[in-house]
This record gives sequence, structure tokens and C-alpha cells, in this order.
Amino acid sequence: MNAEQLIHLLRQQLHQVEQDVLIHDKQLAPKQRKSLENVERFNHNVFSQQGAALRPCVEQLRQDLNQLEKQIKLNLAKSTIELSCQRIQDRFTALKRALLTTNINLKSVAQAKASNRARYAKKQQTSMQQSEFGWLAGNIMKNSHQLYDELNKHLNWAKKFEFKIQQMESNLDLCHAADKIKLQNDILLMHRRLGKCRKAISYIEERIQYFERPRRSDYR
Repeated sequence: MNAEQLIHLLRQQLHQVEQDVLIHDKQLAPKQRKSLENVERFNHNVFSQQGAALRPCVEQLRQDLNQLEKQIKLNLAKSTIELSCQRIQDRFTALKRALLTTNINLKSVAQAKASNRARYAKKQQTSMQQSEFGWLAGNIMKNSHQLYDELNKHLNWAKKFEFKIQQMESNLDLCHAADKIKLQNDILLMHRRLGKCRKAISYIEERIQYFERPRRSDYR
């Protein structure tokens, strides 16, 4: 695949994801926008955006593609172009995942609020003893709580990897030519670790969706 074909393919992908984002943002209810208005769904190294709407991410991706096209026309170093391609791929991956996980983010926010209320109630020790079946509901939700805890843990790891990548990329222009290749290899290695972490996040999110999917017996 030559450079022209690569740019064409990436712009096709951008067009498709833009259509998905427009549908996603249009379907957001005011209450959902309110719940996520102060939530950073991405590390700032991936997207400078917070809240439920994802349209700003599309514009940032468009700028990345324009920059990549300029780099190719200027015949910049292969390593520079590879890093730009990796950055674009990371952003595509993060945006597509965000499209699929808005509901999980909403539930995570609600879960955090519920956990805070529960901790406060426990400290105050003023809540009444629940019914004899209260323990059963607690056991049913136990695995869900653990999944959300695991999800938050991996999300924190991903943010640390992204921050480390940002630091190393910032140092590229400052280091000597002899050290640049090693640093670029370290960046690519960190990207691979980030990729594995994101795969784990996707798996956990799938398990949450499966766990919280209404069972057929619930409707009998």
C-alpha cells in the first residue's frame, strides 16, 4: 500500500466513524449528557475532550490525518510517520471503544455515586436492616462490583501508559540522534503494552455487558 492509498483508506475510516458519532451524539438524552459532562472519557494524550458527546474527537482525528498527509508530502523520516500512524490508530481505537461503552460509562458513574452513598450510610450506621432477602441481592451484584473495580483499575493503567508515551514523545526532539532510535523503540513498546491493556479493558466491558444483560427467565 502506497502513501496515497493509506491516506484514502484512513479518510474512509474517518468518514464511517464520523457517521457513527453523529448518530451516537444525536441519541444522547439530556440526562445522559448531564451525567457525563465532567467525566474525562479519554486520557488527554489521546483526546482533549470530556463529556458524553464525541464529535470533538472526530475533528481532532481529521487534524491528525491532515498532519500525516503533510509529513508524507515533506518526505519526513519513516519513524516520524510510523509514530503518527500509531497515534491515529490509537485514536481510532479509543473512539470506536467509546462509541460502544457510553452506557457502561453511565453505569460506572451511577455505581460510583451509589458506592459513595453506601459508604456514607455505613459510617453513619443509621440505615435500617434490610429484608431477609437483602443479602441475596448483594451476592448477585458482587461480581458486577468486582468487574467495575477491575475496569477502573485497567483504565487507570491505560492512562499511565498514555502519559508515559506523551512524556517520551516530548523528549524525542530533545535527545541526540544516537538515542532517538532507542527512545522510538521504547515508545513503540509502550504502545504495545497500552494495546494489551486496552484489549483487557474491552474484554472486561464485554463481561459487564454479558453480566448485566437481562436473562430470558427475567421475562417469564
